Amino acid sequence: MFDQGHLSSFSTQGPRLGVPAVADDGRVFRYVKAGATALVVGNLQQASAEKTNHQNLTAPVAAIGATSVAVTLGATEAQANDYAEGFMVVTVTPGVGYQYRIKSHPAAAASASLTLTLEDPIEVALTATSRIDLVMNPFKDVIINPTTATSAPVGVAVYPITASQYGWIQTGGIATVLADGAITVGVNVSASNGTAGAIEAAVTAQAAIGYAITGIATTEYGTIMLTRE
Repeated sequence: MFDQGHLSSFSTQGPRLGVPAVADDGRVFRYVKAGATALVVGNLQQASAEKTNHQNLTAPVAAIGATSVAVTLGATEAQANDYAEGFMVVTVTPGVGYQYRIKSHPAAAASASLTLTLEDPIEVALTATSRIDLVMNPFKDVIINPTTATSAPVGVAVYPITASQYGWIQTGGIATVLADGAITVGVNVSASNGTAGAIEAAVTAQAAIGYAITGIATTEYGTIMLTRE
């Protein structure tokens, strides 16, 4: 089931980030890279914070079949391969709706040109009218889910993956997670906006995580049906 054991931390990458694995009991896991802090078992994790200065960028002029494109960043730098295994998404026509996997790129300073090497060739020619977003792989550099969302929750840690190392988090099925406030069996649950890494009884404006399989006392860990898939 797992290319690398799900209760382990690895210094070198195995499968692609985000690849799923399903246990014979129905639990679903995805392969991740931890961010700058080790993951805490039973804590909800979030994708790395979005970089809004890397969105709605003027697209490069690119012909059909091109696999190398240069985009000009906004006022935030890019580290080498920040977007490797992520996506270049076309948000304004021509080419709107297409997403292209990013293979690699060098570092680039804020407001500088960034050359992307794509895994997928351009399908519809891009012009200066096109706009693109650079989207980091959500399973890269995951962080504990903060009380103020900076991206979207991706799953629950099942092992203390070392900072900047690789391993598996759970995204579906029976899961154990920290509660912020008492939770009644059967209710829907959301990402907490009061305790980092926790869940709480459902709040419409907060990301849906699943529903409670048992009642959970506040500050304790309990069982939910995790539905991030």
